[in-house]
Amino acid sequence: MTDIPATGPSQGGSHRGRGGRSGSGGGRSRAGRRHGPRRSGAPDEGATAALTEPATNGSEPVPAHRDEAANVTSQRREQSGRGRGERGRPGGARRGRGTAGQRSVVASHRGGRGPPPVPGAGAGGGSLPGLNIAAAEFVPGQPVPPPIPQPNLRPSSSVLAKSTAADLPTRIHEDIDRRQYECVICTNEVLRNSKVWSCAICWTVTHLHCVKKWHTNQMKEREEHQGPNRPEGWRCPGCNSTLTEQPGPYRCWCGKDVDPKPIAGLPPHTCGQTCSKARPTCPHQCSLVCHAGPCPPCTLMGPTQSCFCGKHSSTKQCSETDYGSGWSCQEPCGDLLPCGEHYCTLTCHSGLCGSCEVSMPSTCYCGKERREIPCSQRDDVLDSFDHGQLEPAFDSAEPGSSQWFEGSFCCSNTCGRAFNCGHHICQKPCHPQDERAAHCPLSPDVVTHCPCGKTRLDSMPVQPRQACQDPVPHCDKPCHKMLACGHTCPDTCHIGSCQPCTQYVDIKCRCGRTTARSACHQGDVEHPHCFRVCRAQLNCGRHECGERCCSGEKKAAERRKQKRNPNGNVEPEHICLQVCGRQLKCGKHTCQQLCHKGPCMSCPEAIFDDISCACGRTVLQPPQPCGTRPPDCRFRCTRARPCGHPSVEHQCHPDETPCPKCPFLMEKPCICGKRTLKNQPCWFEEGRCGLPCAKKLKCGAHECRKTCHKDGECEDADISGSRCSQPCGKIRKSCEHTCADQCHALYACKEDRPCQSKTFITCPCQRRKQEVRCQATTLHPSPSAESSLKCDDECLRLQRNHQLAEALNVDPSTHTDDRIPYSDTTLKLFRENIKWAQEQERQLRVFAAAPEEKRLRFKPMQAQQRAFLHALAEDFGLDSESQDPDPHRHVCIFKTPRFVSAPPKTLAQCLRIAQAAANLGAGASSIKPRAAAAAASQQPQQQPFNALLLKDPRFGLTVDELDAALAPDLAAASRASGPALTFATSFLPSSDEVLIKATPHLTAAAVATSLAPTPQAVESALSSLRAAVARTVSRLGLARGAVSLCHVDSSPQAVVITRREGDATAGASDGGWSAVASRGSWRRTVNSNKAPTAAAASEQRVPSAFVALRRLEARKKKEEAVEEEKVEEDWLDAVEKQERERSGSEEEEGEARSRSGAEEGVVQGVVDDGVVHEERDGTSEVKQQEEDVQVDDTVSGAPEVAVDG
Repeated sequence: MTDIPATGPSQGGSHRGRGGRSGSGGGRSRAGRRHGPRRSGAPDEGATAALTEPATNGSEPVPAHRDEAANVTSQRREQSGRGRGERGRPGGARRGRGTAGQRSVVASHRGGRGPPPVPGAGAGGGSLPGLNIAAAEFVPGQPVPPPIPQPNLRPSSSVLAKSTAADLPTRIHEDIDRRQYECVICTNEVLRNSKVWSCAICWTVTHLHCVKKWHTNQMKEREEHQGPNRPEGWRCPGCNSTLTEQPGPYRCWCGKDVDPKPIAGLPPHTCGQTCSKARPTCPHQCSLVCHAGPCPPCTLMGPTQSCFCGKHSSTKQCSETDYGSGWSCQEPCGDLLPCGEHYCTLTCHSGLCGSCEVSMPSTCYCGKERREIPCSQRDDVLDSFDHGQLEPAFDSAEPGSSQWFEGSFCCSNTCGRAFNCGHHICQKPCHPQDERAAHCPLSPDVVTHCPCGKTRLDSMPVQPRQACQDPVPHCDKPCHKMLACGHTCPDTCHIGSCQPCTQYVDIKCRCGRTTARSACHQGDVEHPHCFRVCRAQLNCGRHECGERCCSGEKKAAERRKQKRNPNGNVEPEHICLQVCGRQLKCGKHTCQQLCHKGPCMSCPEAIFDDISCACGRTVLQPPQPCGTRPPDCRFRCTRARPCGHPSVEHQCHPDETPCPKCPFLMEKPCICGKRTLKNQPCWFEEGRCGLPCAKKLKCGAHECRKTCHKDGECEDADISGSRCSQPCGKIRKSCEHTCADQCHALYACKEDRPCQSKTFITCPCQRRKQEVRCQATTLHPSPSAESSLKCDDECLRLQRNHQLAEALNVDPSTHTDDRIPYSDTTLKLFRENIKWAQEQERQLRVFAAAPEEKRLRFKPMQAQQRAFLHALAEDFGLDSESQDPDPHRHVCIFKTPRFVSAPPKTLAQCLRIAQAAANLGAGASSIKPRAAAAAASQQPQQQPFNALLLKDPRFGLTVDELDAALAPDLAAASRASGPALTFATSFLPSSDEVLIKATPHLTAAAVATSLAPTPQAVESALSSLRAAVARTVSRLGLARGAVSLCHVDSSPQAVVITRREGDATAGASDGGWSAVASRGSWRRTVNSNKAPTAAAASEQRVPSAFVALRRLEARKKKEEAVEEEKVEEDWLDAVEKQERERSGSEEEEGEARSRSGAEEGVVQGVVDDGVVHEERDGTSEVKQQEEDVQVDDTVSGAPEVAVDG
């Protein structure tokens, strides 16, 4: 590679480049690896041109190498340092990389090479002491005479130019000496001390290590990409010629010396011996000193050389002598031609004279034809007898020889001469004639057998033949003569030629897969072609045969079956003869080889032009392989931006690679022109505001719904006519639905067709609904209104339940049951790691809600975590299994037909319900024995306080003023060590009182870890807060009455105070279903703990009354079905048995119908065919004692009620 020279002078050794590492003793040079300073006798490193210098007396020039032999020994003794090239450092102090006027050879990553140092010059330019053959003799004690001034050998220019010699060897030598020869592989300079290799075709010189690496890469690429048509060998890096000999050791130019040493005064890399290479067109060897490049033409005299005909001879210079073609004297040849009668009349020529073309009058052998033909086309001249067939004129031409003549060719006529019998004639083609007529072949002495040759005539019962004219008798045997087709003649023995064969044979088609029956082809068998198309692959692997009835299809099938090498033993029919034609890597040429497998070879073409980068400062010198990309340039890109902004600094790059985008921000209008967008990158051309286009479409009724776009790109741009693709949207006159037809522009909607919009029809109770089409038309405007659904059994059941809920004052929207759909194992594992378990539950619920998902795979986890997933999947109704061994064992969940839906309650909710049931069970375990409980049951349990009550508030007091005044006290109560509470203030409509209700702040983590605030804790917190609130109310005059505690049951209909402070019977005075709601939470008090024994259960049970609702019909049937009483022998055992049965029935009915009340819980009765199911609110955490309740039978809308107690 080459670049433009560097400008500006550079002092010796101060310029840092890779060229010309000369200068002071510390400077480096790459001219050769040797010790000490440069030899003074070789100022130009052994250039072939002889340099002269003036003699000491100035009278005559003295050759520069005159004192070379004397200086070699002394110079080797003065070596003071080891360097690379001229790395001798006799006394320099600085380290430089160039000299003044240094030239950069490769601007991208190399500097130029400086000139060789001048002998006798030091770092500073002064002379160094050295040996001089003309110096005066040194005499001890005598003054030293002044030194004789030496001529200045420094060249006029510090940079030596490339050689301009006329011959290639001299240019190579001088360029290597001047450090101007570049290796075509690494682009570094080839120096005198470099080990080199030279191509024997293009004479390109490269480094030996470079060409060995090149050869290794070529062979490796050939092994990786083998192909049937790839040429053997490797490519020369200079001319791309195919070479078979791998690069060997370092040799001189002529190849005689291995690892030659540099010789001063001789060309680089020469051995100093005679070249002695044989010239291809000359018998003389090269007599020059070992040199690079081709040998020059021979200047010696060549041998004496005769002309082609041998009549003359001449002697010329060896270079002018044509050893391969010879020379012609331009005289007639005169050699005897092959006919032996005539001589060659051509000018003196090379090679044989050829056939004789002299026309000769000739007669055929039978004498019937006579014509002139070339002498070379005549056959053998034979004597033939004239039996009268020649013309008389011909006989008179040669008197005395009228009976015999010479025939020289064979005509196309038959002989026609009569045999000796005089009855038959000869039917042979033209042949020489004898003097006597031939014996008749039908004579009785010649014909001894019948025509088929199987029976002798003398053995046949026929009269013997007397003359040739007598017919030849034939036998009764078949002829059986072999016909041309290979069959035998089926006819009976006959005279003459056999008839054509009429047999039918089976002939296979060309591919051999089908057989056809046909008449015999008389020996010329032509195989028919079937319609089967051959699908065998050709040897290229890219094309199929495709020929109909291919003869090589069967062989190809056998080859594929044996799995032989696809590139070997390929049938001739399946060799692809197409040209490959694929694009080569260079991108300019196509592969011209026959179609082949594998990648194509590298492009064999070469580029003989400079390859430069985009800016032109980095250049690759020719020759280069075709497809070589421009070199990488280390200089900055100089392209100017069209926008005018400063360019981002980046390296020079090809034109195909764009410059980095302009990063400057600016204001640009959006493509629709409605908005001006700020902070838009300069390179961004299509900024969009995101607003709808809203332009009127061609129909005039609709607007474009597309977001910001270019002009002419509205949604109706591709639609012809005055319509668009949007729905019409006009209101139909028949049904008030919009027209769903495509835009019909100026035409009215077609309301004679039924409306296809969807609407709903419902039953009278509005529970059932069904989606139907409107079907309205102009003639029938409301067909859907005429059709309605009928209420079903479920509607009637819901109506009865709704009536019962209104009678019992139950809100169905806030009522839930306390059933836990999860197993104890699942809840236990959930409590151990709540946060992780909630993530898995959420993922499982998403899987259960997706109908298209059938399998869910979790990531690998520990055994305890997998156990939780298995338990949770079982509760969901899903199948689960663990797969893969540890540490990759994971759980897979599958949906099966038994899966219906996910449980409605989450694990956190069920854990809270279980915790509340456990707390109630702990409270129930502390109840007194049955005897004491019977007396205490008359005193109902008091409900915990959950609100503050302000009596007689100030006139005009608002909720906001009260909240602002009590905010510090309420906030202090929430920050205390007690439970986290939230307060809600409201005025009671029925009395002049203000209610401040406290609600505990519950979280899933608090419930799961048993830290949820209990009602007793809320009551304790309100008791401590009451004093502070009373002081604030009194100080600010917010209310005239006192501040007291109360219990509030809230419902969407009303807020009811069930207990006030100081009112001990507030909870029992209400009675009815409110009492049932307050005690119904004992359903699971025993289930949360271990099941006690029957005796313990009977002791802990508190006397209570249970409501039993049954159908009247069921009671009547029960009363009528009176079983026959048995006679008990021991009446005491019978009484105890009856008491146990009564106690057991009471327990079963209590478990089925008792429900626990909660903090805000209510009891909802759901009626289904006269049976009441009681459920309590699952969020309740209030513990209440059980009390007897009597229910009036006159509840409106309810069936008969029976009270046990």
